[in-house]
Amino acid sequence: MRDFLPAEKSRRERVLAVIRERYRAHGFDEIETPVMEDHARLHSGMGGDNEKLAFNVLKRGLAPDDVRAAAEDPAALSDLGLRFDLTVPLARFYATHRAELPTVFRAVQMAPVWRAERPQKGRYRQFIQSDIDIIGDATFRAEAELITATLDTIDALGLSGVSVRINDRRILDALLDHFGFTPEERPGVLITIDKLDKIGPSGVAAELRERGVTPAAVDAFETYLTALQPAGAFTREGIESVLPAGVGADAVSDLLAIAEAVGAGREDVPFEFDPFLVRGMGYYTGTIFELAHPSVGYSLAGGGRYDGMIGRFLGQDVPAVGFSIGFERIVDLLEESAADTSDSVVLVHDKDVPVSELVALKTSFVAEGVRVRLEQRTKNLKALLERAHADGYGRFALVSAGTPRASMELKPLA
Repeated sequence: MRDFLPAEKSRRERVLAVIRERYRAHGFDEIETPVMEDHARLHSGMGGDNEKLAFNVLKRGLAPDDVRAAAEDPAALSDLGLRFDLTVPLARFYATHRAELPTVFRAVQMAPVWRAERPQKGRYRQFIQSDIDIIGDATFRAEAELITATLDTIDALGLSGVSVRINDRRILDALLDHFGFTPEERPGVLITIDKLDKIGPSGVAAELRERGVTPAAVDAFETYLTALQPAGAFTREGIESVLPAGVGADAVSDLLAIAEAVGAGREDVPFEFDPFLVRGMGYYTGTIFELAHPSVGYSLAGGGRYDGMIGRFLGQDVPAVGFSIGFERIVDLLEESAADTSDSVVLVHDKDVPVSELVALKTSFVAEGVRVRLEQRTKNLKALLERAHADGYGRFALVSAGTPRASMELKPLA
């Protein structure tokens, strides 16, 4: 968890403003949900490994005897937890407010989430997520809208060269069935497969054997991984060339339709089929996708379809799909851009200038939409001005007692 000095905070807000504006342009409406959710909801088995990283909140009013009695069951000590993502809260939000929302609801959430991570660059214990979701649309149009809006946002942020990695949980399920993994083994197997890019085929096979899953299935899967070649062109032939015969045909058709729909508006973003893209969350049921950038080894955005989640809260299935920009990763990757300082000024005043004059002068600038800082002149004027420039101010003026604004000279700080 980090502090942010004014200049960095300003930079982060500029990035958030671009993301918010582009998503709004694509018809998404912003909502807000509480930072805490019920413990049972956060630990329902749908959050994958992230459930293990959730910060739990102790029940209020626990007596020492209660704590000792619950020592063998830590979950008995908590009834709430800090959200580890924004999708679980969104599902609860929609189930609560469905009658007040449109049939197809396009939502934006931009807010902090918390995970008990081992901090490192691009991975923090408190971080901002920036999500867009479409609820109520079972067609691939929803995926096409999400990917198009996110690519437009990435463009607006000044990043180029991204590609879309895409897969479908139906293809993964069909592969696991083909190799002989049982339905009960599937969740744990997917968690291990999600580590493929980190530990490689041999590491995945070793971990699967440690899990005690069906040995023959592991052997068949390892043989397949060892012989696997990268998918060719993003065509039916290219995708089917890396899949066993007949596996996931319907899902492949959907992936091709999504790419065609997105490409109708822009042809500069390549799609790449990855049969072992998992996206660790346990709630995904269909299409899953990420944005990759050649300069980094991690994804810049990710999401997928989670048609089964809302039904857990509502009692009936509602189709849903979402895409989340990795805000912290984007901020770290973007080159430092100069802030627009044309509407900001530092008024450096002598010690004897009456406060009433300073307030009146400042008020006149503010009324014109100018950002104003008052600074009393010091012996080291250069250091004062350098600090103001670093804080995002573009101009300054020297103010003496009785100086009319009309005769005040505004000078650039740069």
